[in-house]
Amino acid sequence: MTVSQATNRVLGVERLAPGIFVLRFERKGLKFETGQYLSLGLPGLRKEREYSIYSGEADPELSVLVKEVPSGEISPQLAKLKPGDALNVSGPFGYFLLRPTIGPGYPLLWIATGTGISPFRSFARSLPETDYVLLHGTRSLEETVLSSGFARSQTVSCVSGSPGGTYHGRVTGYLSTMELSPLTRVFLCGNCDMIYDAFDLLQAKGIPAGQIFTEVYY
Repeated sequence: MTVSQATNRVLGVERLAPGIFVLRFERKGLKFETGQYLSLGLPGLRKEREYSIYSGEADPELSVLVKEVPSGEISPQLAKLKPGDALNVSGPFGYFLLRPTIGPGYPLLWIATGTGISPFRSFARSLPETDYVLLHGTRSLEETVLSSGFARSQTVSCVSGSPGGTYHGRVTGYLSTMELSPLTRVFLCGNCDMIYDAFDLLQAKGIPAGQIFTEVYY
């Protein structure tokens, strides 16, 4: 797939939860495979940051899910953008791809923490008939809004820092209670500690390493 570099116009910033927002911008014909990411920067700044694509493959615009880090060099600047502002966009990049793993009899398990849910939102929008189970871990009940676009019957909200959600505790706590088919394909995205712990749990449950796909956010 061709990697492009362009200056795109911002379409809007939508706040979803404290410190978390969706940044929407022009697509300009950019083609990507669901699960890939873009590198974003601002004119005049040398720094760039990588963000998984939040939009679906058929959506007319591009979007990313951003957690604002007050001490960060990029995210606070992205949060201040207004419609019409310029945004440097490079990509797409990455191989956290869903399609090669889809097959008859292959259950799909998606596990995310925080804004690591972003590529899974793209998965669900791009391939809405996909049968999956999503485990989404957050610290607060407010952040469960990030999973509101998924099928409720296929989503488990794991809230560790306050009461609420489907399950009170970490995603790895819920994962430890699950019975999984040895054919399950598992996608992990988010906190590196979660990914390491979940990887070990999955292998203990008989899921081969070759069926576990990871994208580390932080």
